[in-house]
Amino acid sequence: MDKWNFSKWNYMTLQQKLTGLFLLTSIVILAVNLMMYGIINAMTGRVESVYISNVTLNELSDTLDHVQQSMENYLNTKSSDSVEAYYRSEQDYRLLMDKLNVRITDHGMMLMEKNIYNLSVGYLKLTAEVIQAKRGRNVEKYGMLYEDAEGLYEDIHTFIYSLNNEQFRDNSQNYQLLMESLKYMEVISVGVLLFVLLGNISLIITSTKAVTKPLHQLAQAADEVANGNFQIDKMAVQSMDEVGIVTGAFNQMVESIRDYIEQLRITLERENMLKERELKMQSHLIDAQLKYLQAQINPHFLFNTLNAGAQLAMMEDAEKTGQFLENVAEFFRYNVRKNEQDAALAEEIHLVDNYVYILNVRFAEEILYSKDVDESLLDIRVPSMILQPLVENAFHYGIRDIDWKGRIELSVYQKQGCICISIWDNGAGIEQERIRQILSGELRGNGYQSGSNGIGMKNVMERLRLYFHDKAKLEIFSEGINKGTEILITIPGDKEDGSCIE
Repeated sequence: MDKWNFSKWNYMTLQQKLTGLFLLTSIVILAVNLMMYGIINAMTGRVESVYISNVTLNELSDTLDHVQQSMENYLNTKSSDSVEAYYRSEQDYRLLMDKLNVRITDHGMMLMEKNIYNLSVGYLKLTAEVIQAKRGRNVEKYGMLYEDAEGLYEDIHTFIYSLNNEQFRDNSQNYQLLMESLKYMEVISVGVLLFVLLGNISLIITSTKAVTKPLHQLAQAADEVANGNFQIDKMAVQSMDEVGIVTGAFNQMVESIRDYIEQLRITLERENMLKERELKMQSHLIDAQLKYLQAQINPHFLFNTLNAGAQLAMMEDAEKTGQFLENVAEFFRYNVRKNEQDAALAEEIHLVDNYVYILNVRFAEEILYSKDVDESLLDIRVPSMILQPLVENAFHYGIRDIDWKGRIELSVYQKQGCICISIWDNGAGIEQERIRQILSGELRGNGYQSGSNGIGMKNVMERLRLYFHDKAKLEIFSEGINKGTEILITIPGDKEDGSCIE
Protein backbone atom coordinates (compact mmCIF):
# COMPACT_ATOMS: atom_id res chain seq x y z
CA MET A 1 0.00 0.00 0.00
CA ASP A 2 2.82 2.41 0.90
CA LYS A 3 4.64 1.48 -2.28
CA TRP A 4 1.51 2.21 -4.34
CA ASN A 5 1.05 5.56 -2.64
CA PHE A 6 4.70 6.49 -3.31
CA SER A 7 4.34 5.55 -6.97
CA LYS A 8 1.16 7.63 -7.24
CA TRP A 9 3.00 10.58 -5.64
CA ASN A 10 5.76 10.37 -8.27
CA TYR A 11 3.24 10.60 -11.11
CA MET A 12 1.41 13.63 -9.66
CA THR A 13 2.12 17.05 -11.15
CA LEU A 14 3.83 19.75 -9.11
CA GLN A 15 0.59 21.72 -8.98
CA GLN A 16 -1.28 18.72 -7.59
CA LYS A 17 1.42 18.00 -5.02
CA LEU A 18 1.70 21.56 -3.74
CA THR A 19 -2.05 22.15 -3.84
CA GLY A 20 -2.79 19.00 -1.85
CA LEU A 21 -0.08 19.77 0.68
CA PHE A 22 -1.21 23.32 1.38
CA LEU A 23 -4.88 22.40 1.42
CA LEU A 24 -4.23 19.76 4.06
CA THR A 25 -2.22 22.07 6.34
CA SER A 26 -4.62 24.95 5.84
CA ILE A 27 -7.68 22.83 6.72
CA VAL A 28 -6.03 21.53 9.90
CA ILE A 29 -5.01 25.03 11.08
CA LEU A 30 -8.42 26.46 10.19
CA ALA A 31 -10.29 23.72 12.06
CA VAL A 32 -8.16 24.13 15.20
CA ASN A 33 -8.52 27.93 15.13
CA LEU A 34 -12.28 27.73 14.69
CA MET A 35 -12.61 25.33 17.59
CA MET A 36 -10.46 27.47 19.89
CA TYR A 37 -12.25 30.61 18.80
CA GLY A 38 -15.64 29.11 19.58
CA ILE A 39 -14.62 27.96 23.05
CA ILE A 40 -12.90 31.20 24.04
CA ASN A 41 -15.71 33.32 22.59
CA ALA A 42 -18.29 31.41 24.60
CA MET A 43 -16.32 31.82 27.81
CA THR A 44 -15.77 35.51 27.11
CA GLY A 45 -19.50 35.93 26.71
CA ARG A 46 -20.11 34.28 30.06
CA VAL A 47 -17.56 36.59 31.71
CA GLU A 48 -19.30 39.64 30.26
CA SER A 49 -22.72 38.44 31.43
CA VAL A 50 -21.54 38.05 35.06
CA TYR A 51 -21.91 41.71 35.94
CA ILE A 52 -24.92 42.53 33.80
CA SER A 53 -27.22 42.07 36.81
CA ASN A 54 -25.19 44.59 38.86
CA VAL A 55 -25.28 47.07 36.01
CA THR A 56 -29.05 46.67 35.74
CA LEU A 57 -29.55 47.29 39.46
CA ASN A 58 -27.33 50.38 39.37
CA GLU A 59 -29.35 51.73 36.47
CA LEU A 60 -32.58 50.98 38.35
CA SER A 61 -31.28 52.87 41.39
CA ASP A 62 -30.22 55.88 39.30
CA THR A 63 -33.60 56.04 37.58
CA LEU A 64 -35.38 55.81 40.95
CA ASP A 65 -33.36 58.85 42.07
CA HIS A 66 -34.47 60.73 38.94
CA VAL A 67 -38.13 59.97 39.70
CA GLN A 68 -37.77 61.20 43.30
CA GLN A 69 -35.80 64.28 42.30
CA SER A 70 -38.19 65.30 39.50
CA MET A 71 -41.16 64.90 41.89
CA GLU A 72 -39.48 67.10 44.52
CA ASN A 73 -38.64 69.68 41.87
CA TYR A 74 -42.26 69.87 40.85
CA LEU A 75 -43.40 70.26 44.47
CA ASN A 76 -40.95 73.12 44.93
CA THR A 77 -41.42 74.91 41.59
CA LYS A 78 -44.59 73.52 40.03
CA SER A 79 -43.03 74.13 36.58
CA SER A 80 -44.03 72.29 33.40
CA ASP A 81 -40.39 71.25 32.84
CA SER A 82 -40.21 69.46 36.19
CA VAL A 83 -43.48 67.59 35.65
CA GLU A 84 -42.34 66.53 32.17
CA ALA A 85 -39.07 65.32 33.67
CA TYR A 86 -41.06 63.35 36.25
CA TYR A 87 -43.14 61.55 33.63
CA ARG A 88 -40.05 60.73 31.55
CA SER A 89 -38.14 59.27 34.49
CA GLU A 90 -41.29 57.47 35.70
CA GLN A 91 -41.64 55.82 32.26
CA ASP A 92 -37.94 54.82 32.23
CA TYR A 93 -38.29 53.34 35.70
CA ARG A 94 -41.29 51.25 34.68
CA LEU A 95 -39.31 49.81 31.75
CA LEU A 96 -36.50 48.77 34.12
CA MET A 97 -39.03 47.32 36.59
CA ASP A 98 -40.29 44.95 33.91
CA LYS A 99 -36.88 43.23 33.95
CA LEU A 100 -37.28 42.26 37.64
CA ASN A 101 -38.52 38.86 38.74
CA VAL A 102 -42.25 38.76 39.63
CA ARG A 103 -42.67 34.99 39.86
CA ILE A 104 -43.17 33.13 43.14
CA THR A 105 -39.85 31.64 44.22
CA ASP A 106 -37.89 30.62 47.28
CA HIS A 107 -34.58 31.85 45.87
CA GLY A 108 -33.30 34.68 48.08
CA MET A 109 -32.16 37.10 45.36
CA MET A 110 -35.19 36.41 43.16
CA LEU A 111 -37.45 37.06 46.16
CA MET A 112 -35.70 40.39 46.76
CA GLU A 113 -36.30 41.37 43.14
CA LYS A 114 -40.00 40.58 43.57
CA ASN A 115 -40.15 42.74 46.73
CA ILE A 116 -38.45 45.62 44.89
CA TYR A 117 -41.00 45.30 42.09
CA ASN A 118 -43.98 45.36 44.50
CA LEU A 119 -42.58 48.30 46.47
CA SER A 120 -41.89 50.16 43.22
CA VAL A 121 -45.49 49.70 42.07
CA GLY A 122 -46.70 51.24 45.34
CA TYR A 123 -44.11 53.99 45.17
CA LEU A 124 -45.06 55.07 41.63
CA LYS A 125 -48.73 55.09 42.64
CA LEU A 126 -47.97 57.39 45.57
CA THR A 127 -45.83 59.74 43.47
CA ALA A 128 -48.60 60.03 40.92
CA GLU A 129 -51.07 60.94 43.70
CA VAL A 130 -48.61 63.50 45.08
CA ILE A 131 -48.42 65.16 41.65
CA GLN A 132 -52.22 65.23 41.34
CA ALA A 133 -52.66 66.65 44.88
CA LYS A 134 -50.08 69.33 44.12
CA ARG A 135 -51.96 70.25 40.97
CA GLY A 136 -55.20 70.44 43.01
CA ARG A 137 -53.41 72.60 45.59
CA ASN A 138 -54.38 70.16 48.38
CA VAL A 139 -51.43 70.99 50.60
CA GLU A 140 -52.37 68.70 53.47
CA LYS A 141 -52.88 65.69 51.19
CA TYR A 142 -49.77 65.97 49.06
CA GLY A 143 -47.66 66.65 52.15
CA MET A 144 -48.84 63.40 53.76
CA LEU A 145 -48.53 61.43 50.53
CA TYR A 146 -45.03 62.79 49.93
CA GLU A 147 -43.85 61.47 53.30
CA ASP A 148 -45.24 58.00 52.48
CA ALA A 149 -43.59 58.08 49.02
CA GLU A 150 -40.29 59.16 50.54
CA GLY A 151 -40.44 56.24 52.97
CA LEU A 152 -41.04 53.77 50.13
CA TYR A 153 -38.25 55.42 48.17
CA GLU A 154 -35.79 54.76 51.00
CA ASP A 155 -37.06 51.18 51.45
CA ILE A 156 -36.60 50.47 47.74
CA HIS A 157 -33.07 51.88 47.83
CA THR A 158 -32.30 49.66 50.81
CA PHE A 159 -33.54 46.56 48.98
CA ILE A 160 -31.65 47.50 45.80
CA TYR A 161 -28.47 48.08 47.78
CA SER A 162 -28.81 44.76 49.59
CA LEU A 163 -29.60 42.86 46.38
CA ASN A 164 -26.72 44.55 44.60
CA ASN A 165 -24.29 43.47 47.32
CA GLU A 166 -25.57 39.90 47.24
CA GLN A 167 -25.29 39.69 43.46
CA PHE A 168 -21.85 41.29 43.50
CA ARG A 169 -20.54 38.68 45.94
CA ASP A 170 -22.08 35.90 43.88
CA ASN A 171 -20.83 37.39 40.61
CA SER A 172 -17.32 37.85 42.01
CA GLN A 173 -17.08 34.16 42.78
CA ASN A 174 -18.36 33.24 39.31
CA TYR A 175 -16.06 35.75 37.66
CA GLN A 176 -13.06 34.29 39.45
CA LEU A 177 -13.94 30.80 38.33
CA LEU A 178 -14.52 31.94 34.72
CA MET A 179 -11.22 33.84 34.56
CA GLU A 180 -9.34 30.81 35.85
CA SER A 181 -11.08 28.66 33.26
CA LEU A 182 -10.31 31.20 30.54
CA LYS A 183 -6.62 31.26 31.43
CA TYR A 184 -6.62 27.49 31.41
CA MET A 185 -8.21 27.48 27.94
CA GLU A 186 -5.67 30.02 26.69
CA VAL A 187 -2.84 27.74 27.79
CA ILE A 188 -4.53 24.77 26.14
CA SER A 189 -5.15 26.79 22.94
CA VAL A 190 -1.54 27.91 22.71
CA GLY A 191 -0.37 24.35 23.28
CA VAL A 192 -2.71 22.93 20.63
CA LEU A 193 -1.75 25.61 18.11
CA LEU A 194 1.96 25.04 18.75
CA PHE A 195 1.50 21.31 18.31
CA VAL A 196 -0.43 21.77 15.07
CA LEU A 197 2.06 24.37 13.84
CA LEU A 198 5.05 22.13 14.49
CA GLY A 199 3.26 19.22 12.82
CA ASN A 200 2.45 21.32 9.77
CA ILE A 201 5.98 22.68 9.56
CA SER A 202 7.39 19.14 9.67
CA LEU A 203 4.92 18.00 7.01
CA ILE A 204 5.68 20.99 4.78
CA ILE A 205 9.46 20.59 5.12
CA THR A 206 9.32 16.87 4.37
CA SER A 207 6.95 17.21 1.42
CA THR A 208 8.46 20.28 -0.19
CA LYS A 209 11.94 18.82 0.16
CA ALA A 210 10.84 15.86 -1.92
CA VAL A 211 9.46 18.30 -4.51
CA THR A 212 12.24 20.91 -4.52
CA LYS A 213 15.30 18.67 -4.22
CA PRO A 214 15.24 17.71 -7.94
CA LEU A 215 14.68 21.39 -8.77
CA HIS A 216 17.72 22.36 -6.70
CA GLN A 217 19.84 19.77 -8.47
CA LEU A 218 18.57 20.95 -11.84
CA ALA A 219 19.34 24.57 -10.91
CA GLN A 220 22.90 23.67 -9.96
CA ALA A 221 23.38 21.83 -13.25
CA ALA A 222 21.90 24.77 -15.19
CA ASP A 223 24.26 27.13 -13.36
CA GLU A 224 27.20 24.98 -14.42
CA VAL A 225 26.04 25.10 -18.04
CA ALA A 226 25.53 28.89 -17.79
CA ASN A 227 29.15 29.21 -16.65
CA GLY A 228 30.30 27.30 -19.75
CA ASN A 229 30.75 23.82 -18.27
CA PHE A 230 29.08 21.37 -20.67
CA GLN A 231 30.92 18.30 -19.35
CA ILE A 232 28.48 17.60 -16.53
CA ASP A 233 27.03 14.14 -15.92
CA LYS A 234 23.49 13.29 -16.87
CA MET A 235 20.99 13.96 -14.13
CA ALA A 236 18.85 11.10 -12.80
CA VAL A 237 15.11 11.40 -13.54
CA GLN A 238 13.43 10.63 -10.19
CA SER A 239 9.76 11.33 -11.05
CA MET A 240 7.50 11.82 -14.03
CA ASP A 241 6.20 15.24 -13.05
CA GLU A 242 7.18 18.53 -14.71
CA VAL A 243 10.59 18.48 -13.03
CA GLY A 244 11.30 15.00 -14.40
CA ILE A 245 10.28 16.04 -17.91
CA VAL A 246 12.41 19.19 -17.74
CA THR A 247 15.35 17.19 -16.40
CA GLY A 248 15.19 14.79 -19.36
CA ALA A 249 14.94 17.67 -21.81
CA PHE A 250 17.86 19.40 -20.07
CA ASN A 251 20.04 16.30 -20.45
CA GLN A 252 19.21 16.16 -24.16
CA MET A 253 19.86 19.88 -24.58
CA VAL A 254 23.30 19.67 -22.95
CA GLU A 255 24.23 16.78 -25.17
CA SER A 256 23.19 18.71 -28.29
CA ILE A 257 25.02 21.86 -27.20
CA ARG A 258 28.26 19.91 -26.78
CA ASP A 259 28.20 18.99 -30.48
CA TYR A 260 27.26 22.33 -31.98
CA ILE A 261 28.43 25.11 -29.66
CA GLU A 262 31.69 25.82 -31.48
CA GLN A 263 30.08 25.81 -34.92
CA LEU A 264 27.31 28.08 -33.64
CA ARG A 265 29.83 30.54 -32.21
CA ILE A 266 31.71 30.75 -35.52
CA THR A 267 28.44 31.21 -37.42
CA LEU A 268 27.31 34.02 -35.12
CA GLU A 269 30.64 35.80 -35.44
CA ARG A 270 30.42 35.65 -39.23
CA GLU A 271 26.84 36.91 -39.20
CA ASN A 272 27.78 39.81 -36.93
CA MET A 273 30.64 40.79 -39.23
CA LEU A 274 28.37 40.62 -42.29
CA LYS A 275 25.67 42.68 -40.56
CA GLU A 276 28.17 45.32 -39.50
CA ARG A 277 29.56 45.53 -43.02
CA GLU A 278 26.06 45.69 -44.49
CA LEU A 279 25.06 48.52 -42.13
CA LYS A 280 28.18 50.49 -43.09
CA MET A 281 27.49 49.97 -46.79
CA GLN A 282 23.85 51.00 -46.34
CA SER A 283 24.90 54.13 -44.45
CA HIS A 284 27.37 55.09 -47.18
CA LEU A 285 24.77 54.39 -49.87
CA ILE A 286 22.15 56.59 -48.20
CA ASP A 287 24.69 59.37 -47.73
CA ALA A 288 25.70 59.12 -51.39
CA GLN A 289 22.08 59.13 -52.50
CA LEU A 290 21.31 62.23 -50.45
CA LYS A 291 24.35 64.06 -51.76
CA TYR A 292 23.55 63.07 -55.34
CA LEU A 293 19.88 63.99 -55.12
CA GLN A 294 20.60 67.35 -53.49
CA ALA A 295 23.29 68.32 -55.99
CA GLN A 296 21.02 68.78 -59.04
CA ILE A 297 20.75 72.50 -59.86
CA ASN A 298 19.95 73.58 -63.42
CA PRO A 299 22.16 76.46 -64.59
CA HIS A 300 19.44 77.68 -66.97
CA PHE A 301 17.44 79.06 -64.06
CA LEU A 302 20.49 81.00 -62.86
CA PHE A 303 21.06 82.42 -66.34
CA ASN A 304 17.44 83.48 -66.85
CA THR A 305 17.22 85.02 -63.40
CA LEU A 306 20.40 87.09 -63.77
CA ASN A 307 19.25 88.21 -67.21
CA ALA A 308 15.98 89.46 -65.72
CA GLY A 309 17.98 91.29 -63.08
CA ALA A 310 20.05 93.04 -65.71
CA GLN A 311 16.95 94.12 -67.62
CA LEU A 312 15.38 95.44 -64.40
CA ALA A 313 18.50 97.44 -63.62
CA MET A 314 18.16 99.22 -66.97
CA MET A 315 14.46 99.98 -66.59
CA GLU A 316 14.18 100.95 -62.91
CA ASP A 317 16.04 102.62 -60.15
CA ALA A 318 18.84 100.84 -58.39
CA GLU A 319 16.79 100.28 -55.19
CA LYS A 320 14.47 97.69 -56.65
CA THR A 321 17.29 96.17 -58.63
CA GLY A 322 19.29 95.84 -55.48
CA GLN A 323 16.36 94.17 -53.69
CA PHE A 324 15.91 91.78 -56.58
CA LEU A 325 19.56 90.85 -56.77
CA GLU A 326 19.64 90.45 -52.98
CA ASN A 327 16.79 87.91 -53.18
CA VAL A 328 18.54 86.13 -56.04
CA ALA A 329 21.78 85.98 -54.11
CA GLU A 330 20.02 84.70 -51.00
CA PHE A 331 18.22 82.07 -53.06
CA PHE A 332 21.40 80.62 -54.56
CA ARG A 333 23.32 81.01 -51.33
CA TYR A 334 20.71 78.79 -49.64
CA ASN A 335 21.05 76.21 -52.44
CA VAL A 336 24.80 76.00 -52.07
CA ARG A 337 24.79 76.13 -48.24
CA LYS A 338 22.08 73.46 -47.86
CA ASN A 339 23.54 71.05 -50.37
CA GLU A 340 24.64 68.65 -47.64
CA GLN A 341 22.27 69.54 -44.77
CA ASP A 342 18.71 69.35 -43.61
CA ALA A 343 16.91 72.59 -42.78
CA ALA A 344 14.36 74.12 -40.46
CA LEU A 345 10.89 74.44 -41.95
CA ALA A 346 11.18 78.23 -41.47
CA GLU A 347 14.22 78.28 -43.79
CA GLU A 348 12.39 76.30 -46.46
CA ILE A 349 9.42 78.67 -46.31
CA HIS A 350 11.73 81.68 -46.53
CA LEU A 351 13.32 80.16 -49.65
CA VAL A 352 9.85 79.81 -51.20
CA ASP A 353 9.18 83.48 -50.38
CA ASN A 354 12.41 84.48 -52.18
CA TYR A 355 11.63 82.26 -55.15
CA VAL A 356 8.09 83.65 -55.60
CA TYR A 357 9.48 87.19 -55.34
CA ILE A 358 11.97 86.42 -58.11
CA LEU A 359 9.21 84.92 -60.28
CA ASN A 360 6.99 87.95 -59.82
CA VAL A 361 9.86 90.19 -60.89
CA ARG A 362 10.53 88.05 -63.94
CA PHE A 363 6.89 87.71 -64.91
CA ALA A 364 5.53 91.14 -63.90
CA GLU A 365 3.81 90.00 -60.71
CA GLU A 366 1.54 87.51 -62.39
CA ILE A 367 1.45 85.24 -59.32
CA LEU A 368 -0.81 85.77 -56.32
CA TYR A 369 1.04 84.09 -53.47
CA SER A 370 -0.28 83.59 -49.89
CA LYS A 371 0.67 81.40 -46.94
CA ASP A 372 -0.94 80.17 -43.74
CA VAL A 373 1.70 78.73 -41.41
CA ASP A 374 1.44 77.42 -37.84
CA GLU A 375 4.40 79.25 -36.28
CA SER A 376 4.85 76.57 -33.61
CA LEU A 377 6.07 74.25 -36.40
CA LEU A 378 8.77 76.51 -37.85
CA ASP A 379 11.61 74.70 -36.02
CA ILE A 380 10.72 71.26 -37.44
CA ARG A 381 13.68 69.76 -39.37
CA VAL A 382 13.09 68.57 -42.94
CA PRO A 383 15.33 67.72 -45.91
CA SER A 384 16.54 70.88 -47.61
CA MET A 385 15.09 71.95 -50.97
CA ILE A 386 11.76 70.10 -50.79
CA LEU A 387 9.27 72.99 -50.94
CA GLN A 388 10.81 75.23 -53.63
CA PRO A 389 10.81 72.49 -56.33
CA LEU A 390 7.13 71.83 -55.65
CA VAL A 391 6.27 75.54 -55.88
CA GLU A 392 8.31 75.69 -59.10
CA ASN A 393 6.29 72.80 -60.54
CA ALA A 394 3.07 74.54 -59.45
CA PHE A 395 4.18 77.62 -61.39
CA HIS A 396 5.57 76.03 -64.56
CA TYR A 397 3.00 73.25 -65.01
CA GLY A 398 0.07 74.74 -63.14
CA ILE A 399 -0.43 78.48 -63.58
CA ARG A 400 2.17 79.71 -66.09
CA ASP A 401 0.11 79.15 -69.25
CA ILE A 402 -3.42 79.72 -67.91
CA ASP A 403 -5.68 82.55 -69.04
CA TRP A 404 -6.69 83.66 -65.55
CA LYS A 405 -4.82 85.12 -62.62
CA GLY A 406 -2.63 82.43 -61.08
CA ARG A 407 -2.62 81.74 -57.34
CA ILE A 408 -0.34 79.66 -55.15
CA GLU A 409 -1.13 79.01 -51.50
CA LEU A 410 1.27 77.47 -48.98
CA SER A 411 -0.21 76.01 -45.76
CA VAL A 412 1.54 74.36 -42.79
CA TYR A 413 -0.60 72.87 -40.01
CA GLN A 414 -0.95 69.97 -37.59
CA LYS A 415 -3.48 67.17 -37.92
CA GLN A 416 -3.82 64.07 -35.71
CA GLY A 417 -0.21 64.21 -34.52
CA CYS A 418 1.21 64.77 -38.03
CA ILE A 419 2.60 67.87 -39.72
CA CYS A 420 0.93 68.69 -43.04
CA ILE A 421 2.51 70.91 -45.73
CA SER A 422 0.15 71.87 -48.56
CA ILE A 423 1.06 73.62 -51.87
CA TRP A 424 -2.07 74.51 -53.82
CA ASP A 425 -2.51 76.26 -57.14
CA ASN A 426 -5.57 77.22 -59.18
CA GLY A 427 -3.95 76.24 -62.44
CA ALA A 428 -4.24 73.64 -65.19
CA GLY A 429 -4.91 70.65 -62.91
CA ILE A 430 -3.90 67.00 -63.44
CA GLU A 431 -5.85 63.94 -64.52
CA GLN A 432 -6.08 61.06 -62.05
CA GLU A 433 -4.19 58.63 -64.28
CA ARG A 434 -1.32 61.08 -64.59
CA ILE A 435 -1.30 61.53 -60.78
CA ARG A 436 -1.00 57.76 -60.39
CA GLN A 437 1.88 57.66 -62.92
CA ILE A 438 3.72 60.51 -61.18
CA LEU A 439 3.46 58.96 -57.71
CA SER A 440 4.40 55.49 -58.96
CA GLY A 441 7.47 56.81 -60.81
CA GLU A 442 6.27 55.66 -64.24
CA LEU A 443 6.72 59.10 -65.81
CA ARG A 444 10.28 60.00 -66.70
CA GLY A 445 11.68 63.04 -68.44
CA ASN A 446 8.66 65.21 -67.70
CA GLY A 447 8.25 68.32 -65.62
CA TYR A 448 6.91 66.58 -62.58
CA GLN A 449 9.90 64.29 -62.51
CA SER A 450 12.62 66.83 -63.32
CA GLY A 451 11.67 70.46 -62.88
CA SER A 452 13.46 73.36 -64.41
CA ASN A 453 15.94 73.52 -61.56
CA GLY A 454 16.73 69.81 -61.82
CA ILE A 455 15.01 68.78 -58.60
CA GLY A 456 11.70 67.14 -59.53
CA MET A 457 8.88 65.33 -57.78
CA LYS A 458 10.70 61.98 -57.70
CA ASN A 459 13.70 63.65 -56.13
CA VAL A 460 11.57 65.19 -53.38
CA MET A 461 9.73 61.92 -52.70
CA GLU A 462 13.02 60.00 -52.53
CA ARG A 463 14.62 62.44 -50.08
CA LEU A 464 11.52 62.45 -47.87
CA ARG A 465 11.59 58.65 -47.84
CA LEU A 466 15.26 58.49 -46.90
CA TYR A 467 15.11 61.27 -44.31
CA PHE A 468 12.01 60.04 -42.48
CA HIS A 469 12.76 56.29 -42.91
CA ASP A 470 9.66 55.61 -45.06
CA LYS A 471 7.41 57.40 -42.52
CA ALA A 472 6.56 60.42 -44.72
CA LYS A 473 3.86 60.61 -47.38
CA LEU A 474 3.44 62.78 -50.51
CA GLU A 475 0.01 63.00 -52.17
CA ILE A 476 -1.39 64.86 -55.20
CA PHE A 477 -5.01 65.95 -55.38
CA SER A 478 -6.79 67.42 -58.42
CA GLU A 479 -10.39 67.39 -59.59
CA GLY A 480 -9.30 67.44 -63.21
CA ILE A 481 -8.19 69.74 -66.01
CA ASN A 482 -8.30 73.48 -65.19
CA LYS A 483 -9.41 72.77 -61.61
CA GLY A 484 -6.15 73.30 -59.80
CA THR A 485 -3.78 70.97 -57.95
CA GLU A 486 -2.77 70.38 -54.34
CA ILE A 487 0.44 68.64 -53.31
CA LEU A 488 0.23 67.48 -49.68
CA ILE A 489 3.28 66.35 -47.70
CA THR A 490 2.53 64.55 -44.43
CA ILE A 491 5.40 63.93 -42.01
CA PRO A 492 5.38 62.57 -38.43
CA GLY A 493 5.55 65.08 -35.60
CA ASP A 494 8.31 62.88 -34.15
CA LYS A 495 10.81 61.76 -36.73
CA GLU A 496 11.04 58.31 -35.14
CA ASP A 497 7.28 57.91 -34.77
CA GLY A 498 5.20 57.35 -37.88
CA SER A 499 2.01 56.28 -36.12
CA CYS A 500 -0.01 59.10 -37.67
CA ILE A 501 0.87 57.97 -41.23
CA GLU A 502 -1.58 55.39 -42.53
